[in-house]
Amino acid sequence: MKAIVQHEYGTADVLALDTIDRPRIDADEVLIEVHAAGVDRGTWHLMTGLPYLVRLAGFGVVRPKNPVLGLDVAGRVVAVGTDVTRFEPGDEVFGIAKGSYAEYTAADQNKLARKPAGASFEQVAVAAVSGITALQALTDVGHVEAGQRVLIVGASGGVGTFAVQLAKSLGSVVTGVCGPTMVDTVRSIGADHVLDYTTEDFVDDDRRYDLILDIGGRNRVSRLRSVLTPKGTLVIVGGEGGNKLTGGVGRQVRAMLLSPFIGQRLTTFISSEHHESIERVAGFIESGAIVPTIGRRFALTDVPAAMRHLEMSESSGKSVVVVRDARDDRTMSGD
Repeated sequence: MKAIVQHEYGTADVLALDTIDRPRIDADEVLIEVHAAGVDRGTWHLMTGLPYLVRLAGFGVVRPKNPVLGLDVAGRVVAVGTDVTRFEPGDEVFGIAKGSYAEYTAADQNKLARKPAGASFEQVAVAAVSGITALQALTDVGHVEAGQRVLIVGASGGVGTFAVQLAKSLGSVVTGVCGPTMVDTVRSIGADHVLDYTTEDFVDDDRRYDLILDIGGRNRVSRLRSVLTPKGTLVIVGGEGGNKLTGGVGRQVRAMLLSPFIGQRLTTFISSEHHESIERVAGFIESGAIVPTIGRRFALTDVPAAMRHLEMSESSGKSVVVVRDARDDRTMSGD
């Protein structure tokens, strides 16, 4: 099969299209014919090996343990392991795989859900990683309630576009913060108020929020606290910047250490990659409460360009790698 591989950490220059063997599946795994795959920050961190905590988390200290890049996946099951009970060949699925920038990939059955009726492979290919992160941040961690005011910093990105739609569907009044080119997009997906961070500072706004999701942001905790209600909750979702060892984790740790001594709740989390959460996201998509926001489309051969675009551009939603043309099942080899 064709796949995008990397044998060392680095920029997109370390990625190459190669022909390798199809992955072998374990007893609890399925083999998926990949139709589409999402492009997200987590994949970028696995490509670069930064911060170094990523390497220490089990992905390979010196070089990647798995040379095939890609997490989000959507496709059709072609084979199942001996212990698999949730799927059978022919099922259309989406979720999180072990290297989705390839014609075929292996995935744990417990990290997959069935593709919602009416949704395309491209739509659900961008939904698992970002969708479950947004859902868990709002509900499991943020305990959002109908009528609450919610501020979403980073509202135009992969997690942000899911968070805006989910918060609205759960009855919240949503303010989104994004760049100037994304204001219309964030408003179109349901935000009640949209702030362009280049001309408006949420600190200067007179609104106060019951829940703040700071997605991959670099705002000081003190700035976020200043617009949080006295008993409000701040959920730091991911984090960029920082040093090469820990990245943005330092800000999260400081927030959590401060939280027990104040009335506000300051917290963070690591999303749980389990089918129950993915199925919850699938339910929102099937009901129409969520329409995944796709930025750009790339062919499998253009994954390096997709990763450069992720690094250099402010995207609307998430980009998608189209591996197989759903109209005629051809492998995509051009943009």
